Amino acid sequence: MPIQSHTIQNTTGFHARPARQFAEAASSFPCAIRVCKGAKCVNGKSILGMLTLGAKHLDVLVIEAEGEMAEEALDKLGRIVNQVFVE
Repeated sequence: MPIQSHTIQNTTGFHARPARQFAEAASSFPCAIRVCKGAKCVNGKSILGMLTLGAKHLDVLVIEAEGEMAEEALDKLGRIVNQVFVE
């Protein structure tokens, strides 16, 4: 199972807009996607799940993907986590 770690670059953290963008992108892939912050893990295809992580600026998210197109999913989702959203 491919795994990547990414540090949140957005100064306001991983709020509703990036969580929505992440979950929508994750949902476009057929593989299972799990996102962890510390010991808490959620379904990466769930906006609510992503918001419950409470991820803030410089927190590290570990993204795991399993199944078809897992590597492609990790690449796209990593770009979203590394993106700085203009507020």
